[in-house]
Amino acid sequence: MSDFQEVFSVIARGCDEILPKDEFLKKLELDRPLRVKAGFDPTAPDLHLGHTVLLTKLRQLQDLGHEVVFLVGDFTALIGDPTGKNTTRPPLSPEVILANAQTYTEQVFKILRPESTHVRFNSEWMNTLGADGLIRLAATHTVARMLERDDFDKRYKANQPIALHEFLYPLVQGYDSVALHSDLELGGTDQKFNLLMGRELQKHYGQNPQCILMMPLLEGIDGVNKMSKSLGNTIGITESPESMFGKLMRISDILMWRYFLLLSQKNDVELEKLKSEVNAGRNPRDIKVMLALELTQRFHGIIAANRARDGFEEVSHRGLPQEMPEIKLAAEVGGLALSQALKLTGLVPSTSVALRKIDEGAVRIDQQSIRDRHHMLLQGESVVLQLGKRHFVKVIIEAA
Repeated sequence: MSDFQEVFSVIARGCDEILPKDEFLKKLELDRPLRVKAGFDPTAPDLHLGHTVLLTKLRQLQDLGHEVVFLVGDFTALIGDPTGKNTTRPPLSPEVILANAQTYTEQVFKILRPESTHVRFNSEWMNTLGADGLIRLAATHTVARMLERDDFDKRYKANQPIALHEFLYPLVQGYDSVALHSDLELGGTDQKFNLLMGRELQKHYGQNPQCILMMPLLEGIDGVNKMSKSLGNTIGITESPESMFGKLMRISDILMWRYFLLLSQKNDVELEKLKSEVNAGRNPRDIKVMLALELTQRFHGIIAANRARDGFEEVSHRGLPQEMPEIKLAAEVGGLALSQALKLTGLVPSTSVALRKIDEGAVRIDQQSIRDRHHMLLQGESVVLQLGKRHFVKVIIEAA
């Protein structure tokens, strides 16, 4: 395999689609680093592992010598990304956006190389574009073209409201590529319309259009839904080492390989070797420990990661009773509150007692202490709830 093929193989690993592939191959042959853009709207104060799928790919591109623009969408956050929404999303206040943006820029360098990363804010050019510039930008596309976007089309056909400002979102994201003279833009598979908009607007403004690299959306720890804070299935990169390690150990053996593919620094040869070992009889739990250790170390350092692993192993070796009650509970899409589960299983007489026991550290899930009052049990989970030293219930969470 040639060096050129090896480079493309690294870039394409885990990708859902690269558009247009032939143009991208020509860009790789240019005698200069590519300008790679990825935008993140600061809609929540912390990043989770779902966000880091793009960041991991950006780091790979940096390691290959390319230039990365980490774009903070402080202006687009004022509009609110309508992607995947069936209702108009309320815009955030400038104060909230600014606070969230600050945490984003502090967290991304746990993955990206600071020396080859440019942090930009799209308010830089959108605030100077002005009302007349925004009108001219809006004039480049028709309403019919906007309704080709899948989520807009579904809402329109279902008579669900679409606010006019929502049509501006893909236009502004596309204009970001014009302002940055982007060669390559990264995004999730749910962003295809917006990413293609960047190509169209670059052509309109006389630029060489960017190529597009789309990454799949990472499932949360429930193994079903896209990792999302609103669904309570996230692993935040600022969570404690113990919490991060424990959550990673709770993902399924099947989902583990997807996390390796999209988040791990292990190459394809190493992953194939690990899969072969599991097929030959090695316990997949051993491999999952490797994954949990690698990712926890990335965000917390080797000492904290090793301590989290040792603590997890110590608790795991204490053992569980061979027999215990098994109860099935129903949960909505967002999950079932731990306090409610404790009450429904009969481990506690009331929600108030459940909350007090959680605060005291008397509640465990799969032998891991849980002190979060807002902890959710997700559809598809099968866990052991423990109260104190003697009360155990196996709980299976089903869809309501």
